[in-house]
Order: sequence, then structure tokens, then C-alpha cells
Amino acid sequence: MRRLRWLIPGMGIKRWIFMSIAGVILAILGAFLLGGVKIGSSSIILIIAGLFILLVGLYFIVAGIRELVRFIISMLLPQREGELVDIVYAKRHLSKGPNIVTIGGGTGLSVLLHGLKKYTSNISAIVTVADDGGSSGRLRREFDVLPPGDIRDCLVALADAEPLMGELFQFRFEKESELGGHNFGNLFITAMTKLTGDFEKAIKASSRILAIRGQVIPSTLRKITLIAKHKNGETTRGETKISEVRDRIDKIYLDPPHCEPAREVIEAINRADAIILGPGSLYTSIIPNLLVKGVSEAISNSNAPKIYVCNVMTQSHETDGYTASEHVEAIISHTNSKIIDYVIVNTQEISHNFRAKYEEENAHPVVNDLDKIREMGHKVIAVDVINTVDHVRHNSEKLTRIIIDLISDITAPSGRRASR
Repeated sequence: MRRLRWLIPGMGIKRWIFMSIAGVILAILGAFLLGGVKIGSSSIILIIAGLFILLVGLYFIVAGIRELVRFIISMLLPQREGELVDIVYAKRHLSKGPNIVTIGGGTGLSVLLHGLKKYTSNISAIVTVADDGGSSGRLRREFDVLPPGDIRDCLVALADAEPLMGELFQFRFEKESELGGHNFGNLFITAMTKLTGDFEKAIKASSRILAIRGQVIPSTLRKITLIAKHKNGETTRGETKISEVRDRIDKIYLDPPHCEPAREVIEAINRADAIILGPGSLYTSIIPNLLVKGVSEAISNSNAPKIYVCNVMTQSHETDGYTASEHVEAIISHTNSKIIDYVIVNTQEISHNFRAKYEEENAHPVVNDLDKIREMGHKVIAVDVINTVDHVRHNSEKLTRIIIDLISDITAPSGRRASR
């Protein structure tokens, strides 16, 4: 009975259905006339009539189907009716792109995802859930949920919905209100988690609303806390407090230890064509994901190229004075030497004005000791990958182009490996 609802008057779809059906009938009639033509005085008239009826039938079929598609698009995506070509391109062409797994969290990862979604929709963003500060930390404590902030940033970065939807998810309430400091997206994910009782379902619901290209996966569904052991032997508990302590970090741990990864994490890594670590905070965004049980082992065992995107600037109280090789060493010391194949480092000089600005935050350009990275057995890709409009950050388009070219070089039919 539900199928018959399409025939209810006023639906606006019957005309196109009937046009398509009429086109099929005319095309069959035209083909029948052409097939029955016999050589004779009237054959030319029959051929012309058959061709005419066949062409009219084909036109009705094409026009009917085209209008049917437009009708469906206008009903499901009324604001995007004019973007039919873009929608088909995204669904068909981008679905053939490489399977890329990104690992990290925060602003750095969202910048990368924003660029990657233009080249492939086969993206799996594995995101840390160790945040305990800001809006995420408040929601975590008040509602006993996993922190949604980094997840939200990645969802918005991969969004294919109307820009207004992304702006809505990123909307932050004024500090003077009772919701001051909270993002709408954080509140939405928290509400969906409480409604469904499942953080994964909340993420999937948000993914559908934002029509994201790819998927966002929490590295674990356990409520974890970061613990840092410093060079002076002292320990600090909690991501926010770790970022406030000046003493150098020696090791990062998870509490509870050996927590299981989310179900889709290992699956995504196993089918990856490329695995990207970073960019992002070394100890609080990237390494926590690698400490989840089985994640670093799955990455090491993968035949996909493993690419680490080194930070451009040091991070105050976390990587003070770190060189590029020390960033790499920190990751390896927490995992193993097989977890990185390529290291992307920036070669663009940071202007004096930006240096002075960042020095106020005790942040400095990362020194690129490239030879030491090569001595460690890793390939180095040294290029200009930054954007210095308002901040010193990775340029989404530059970084993505380098990664896509590298993947293409490695997977070339000749089997040629990239060397730079």
C-alpha cells in the first residue's frame, strides 16, 4: 500500500513516471517499426516514422528520469537542488579515492580532514577522547560522557551539508549565559549520547546530519585519563594539567591501561591505503590514540605507508625546545620504530612578526634536523606546508596535495617508491 502513495494527487511525481513509461512504449514501438521494414515503396516512410517515434521515446525516457532525479533531490535536499552534479561527483568519484586513516585530534587534524575530503570520501578519522578541559571537560564531568570536542571538530571538517549546519555545530554560547563556553555541537552529541545510551550512535547520528565524507571514530569508548611522567620523576594527571606543567614529559600513560579500541578502529587501519599521524599536539592528541590496546601494533603490521606530519611550532609546556627528530623519537619511544615511514616537515621560513607573536606564548619554530630523522631510518619530505594568514598553521590544500601525490607515487603500477 505504501508504494501506491506515489499515485496520490498532488505528489508532483506521477507526470514524470508516466512520461518515462510513455517513452519506453514509444521506443519499443519505434524499434518494432524499424525492425519490420521491408524493402519497398513505403519503406522510407516507415523508416522515418520509426526513427521519429524511437527518438521521441528516448527523449521522454531521458527527460522523465532526469526530472524524477531532480524531484527526489529537491525533496531530500531542497537547498542543494542546483548542486546535483557536485552531489553525484562526491558520491561516485570520491568513493573511488584511497582509504586514508588519520590519527590525532584538535585543530591540526581538522585542518587536514578539510583538505582530504576534496580527494576521497574513504576517510577514517581516529580521534582521541582524553580531553578534560573547556566545554568537553565540563560535559564529561557533569554528564559522565566521553568528551565530544575533538570529535565535533572532525565531524564539521568532513561535513558535506549546508555551511550553516557546520556553523551551527561550531556555535559557542556567550560566556555570560548559563551555557557560556559550550558549543552547540558538544551539547548535541552529549544529548544524543544520553538519549541513545551510546556514544558511537551519537556520533553516527551527527554524521548523518552533517552528511560527512568518511567516518569519525573515537579511539576508545572507555573513559580515560592521561597521566604524564616528567623527566624530574614527578607525575601529572589529566590533559589540562599536563599542558600546564613546565617540566619535560618523559612518558604518557592511559588510565585505565590497556583499554580496548572502538570496534571500527582496527578494521579501518587494516584496510587503509595510507595512515597519517597528526598534525596535532604530540602528547595530548596523537600519542594517546597509539596507547590504546592493539592500535600501534595494527599500524606497524599494515603495508600502508605511515606518514607523520610534524608540527610547525613547538607547544608551550609540552614540546618546549623540541626538534623535528625529537617529535619522531617521542612517538617511537611510546610505540615502535615501524610506526612511521615518512615524515613531512615544513621548510617555509616563519616571519619575524609571527615569531615575536608566538614567543609571547613560549612557542618557537620546530628545528628541522632532517639528517637525524634520516639516520633513524625514516624518509623525509621537506616542503612548504604552512599558512601564515592569521596563525602559523598547516595549509590544508598544500598538505593534502603532498599526501595524495605521495600515495599515488607509492601505489603506482610500477611499484616505484617515493623518494624525496
